[in-house]
Amino acid sequence: MFAKGQAVVQLMEEIAPKAYAVPDDKIGLQLGTLNKEIRKVLVTLDVTDAVVEEAIRQQADLIIAHHAIIFRPLPHIQTDTPAGRLYEKLIKHDIAVYIAHTNLDVTKGGINDMMADALELGGTVPLDEVYTERLKKLVVFVPVTHADKVRDAMFQAGGGWIGNYSHCSFNLEGTGTFMPREGTDPFIGEQGKLEHASEVRIETVVTQSVERKVVQAMIKAHPYEEVAYDLYPLELAGPTLGLGRVGKLPEAMTLRALCEKVKKVFDVPALRLVGEPERVVRKVAVLGGSGSRYVRHALFAGADVLVTGDIDYHTAHDALAAGIALIDPGHNVEKIMKRGVAELLRARLAERKWKTEVVASEIHTEPFLFI
Repeated sequence: MFAKGQAVVQLMEEIAPKAYAVPDDKIGLQLGTLNKEIRKVLVTLDVTDAVVEEAIRQQADLIIAHHAIIFRPLPHIQTDTPAGRLYEKLIKHDIAVYIAHTNLDVTKGGINDMMADALELGGTVPLDEVYTERLKKLVVFVPVTHADKVRDAMFQAGGGWIGNYSHCSFNLEGTGTFMPREGTDPFIGEQGKLEHASEVRIETVVTQSVERKVVQAMIKAHPYEEVAYDLYPLELAGPTLGLGRVGKLPEAMTLRALCEKVKKVFDVPALRLVGEPERVVRKVAVLGGSGSRYVRHALFAGADVLVTGDIDYHTAHDALAAGIALIDPGHNVEKIMKRGVAELLRARLAERKWKTEVVASEIHTEPFLFI
């Protein structure tokens, strides 16, 4: 059985919730329809003509990309322009395009974590905090016989995390009362008779991003026809997420050695360095995409070097004066998301036993040539 388009997108939004995106970011479905069966998904960094041709050859029904194909409102679509021809080709071949941009940068396990992991950075934290999860307390009343099943279902769905501690809950046994009325089919008791049941009050914490999933899992695992549960908003701040990451290399190395490592792990033939090549560094900041605006964030975080793309001339001079090194391997290093997202989405589809195939684009979309 193949997943429907909306189901695929729902899984994608579990990986990169839309709430994580910065304001006015162009994310979500940009072209086509999700009201169809998805046999194959193509994951790409950019949607170029070559990528669309690849999607046609692969018979893909959906493209998931990082960079938007529509940046601003369109006054018209002229099919004799490059953009118009691209949209026309996608529509003619019924290929939908879905964008996950800054939400994929921010999310745990997203592009910036992929970059940090590739460089083996440890103890990473966000470079620029942009989103704090809202917390709620979920309370549910469960018969003693099913407490373990319901509790485990909530944990598996993402509930019960406090910091780096998982499976957190509080449990209190007591007696629940209820009277099944006409038209009910009670798991315990009889219609018209007051029932006293031995129950467990289970309390756990859920974040806003997984709240719906946890509640659905809880209800599915619960034996009662009508589940008694409560959700309370909490004043406590949840996990903080953000753009970029800052962490430490396993051991100190020279900028020259780090440049070679960056070229290898991100598969780039050349890069630009701002700083003395023999300088020894340990604390590294990474940020996918254009990072000129985040040099001060890296300085504030105490980073020795920032690895990011699209550094401009004046920012390079400012960094030299401030004493922070910059490594610019280009914007296209975000291509690391192709295989990373494909693997994450493939795993979630497999969990649900859907046959929808997910492939990473093989098209190289770097517009610059190194001569």
